[in-house]
Amino acid sequence: MERQQKQQIINDLKKKMVFITGPRQVGKTWLAKDIARLFPGSVYLNYDSAGDRRIIKDEAWLENTTLLVLDELHKMNGWKNYLKGIYDTKPADMMILVTGSARLEAFRQQGDSLAGRFFRHRLLPFSPAEAVHVNVPVDPDFFLSRGGFPEPFLTDSSIDADRWRMQYVDGLIRTDILDFERIHDFKAIQLILDLLRSRTGSPISYQSIAEDVSISPNTVKKYIQILESLFIIFKVTPYSRNIARSVLKTPKIYFYDTGMIKGDEGAVFENLAALCLLKHVYAQVDLEGKPASLHYIRTKDGAEVDFCLVQDNTPELMIEVKRSEARPTRALLNFNKRYDIPAAQLVLHLKRERMDNGVRICKGMKYLESLLL
Repeated sequence: MERQQKQQIINDLKKKMVFITGPRQVGKTWLAKDIARLFPGSVYLNYDSAGDRRIIKDEAWLENTTLLVLDELHKMNGWKNYLKGIYDTKPADMMILVTGSARLEAFRQQGDSLAGRFFRHRLLPFSPAEAVHVNVPVDPDFFLSRGGFPEPFLTDSSIDADRWRMQYVDGLIRTDILDFERIHDFKAIQLILDLLRSRTGSPISYQSIAEDVSISPNTVKKYIQILESLFIIFKVTPYSRNIARSVLKTPKIYFYDTGMIKGDEGAVFENLAALCLLKHVYAQVDLEGKPASLHYIRTKDGAEVDFCLVQDNTPELMIEVKRSEARPTRALLNFNKRYDIPAAQLVLHLKRERMDNGVRICKGMKYLESLLL
């Protein structure tokens, strides 16, 4: 299945370096090699390979290389200065594509030695919008049960999908987490991950999790930050500007792999919606250069709206996600009337779309298909 971002990446390669980041096994290497096949004279080098590592360190690729693909380069000491030197001295017609997961994204945020030299593309799991774009039928039940990671999404066997997920979670914990940072209490981070799987979409209390796991709240916060850095979970933070009493600071947690959710159909659909909205926001930022962000709204008195799409610090659309409830929630109606923010309620099982007191009642999957990515 061709990735929707492919052509934009090819266009960007002709202007600057391109970084492809994203979760483990989301298809970054596959996409990089797929692009490389379009350019005669391309070279793919993986820093994990001893032979490739020597070529990288010696800069021993041919002078007529058209596209240089560097995978896992962030494992090389001083990789940013290395890339800066390569980019600043390369032949004018040579393109550079760099791929990696957590550390590439984390290290990219430190310092600015590569400022102005690259475009970033965050590759996330398949979404209904991406499936529609590449002419793949969207089956709501399939998306909810399989998630959008390529291997479980594309396999014909649900058993193989389950086996992949079991190995994926085990690999994240036993390999990626320990590789990213030394954890003193390995069991604690496993327990935190398991707790988060059953608390998707709820504001996270570090204190409550700390009591459940018997560690300090600061340690809980640190471990959740590691899970976020590794593209296992993502946070949706509260929006408060111009919203009276919206002072709750705690984030809500969602997973990149909807198949990891321990909850009913409604919880899984909310996570899928969160992931699709995040992907839409990333596309606005990475592809269009817009200052977009994803938040939620919750006031001290408990009024809450699941999501709020924000553009340049101004809310553009409030979104509530429901399994089957077609009547707009009280909070959605109140915020819509009081602050004049457009509002929509996405319903997974809905017979007919309509307007209800200024709120769009939408078929959930149909709306997700309409997003940018």
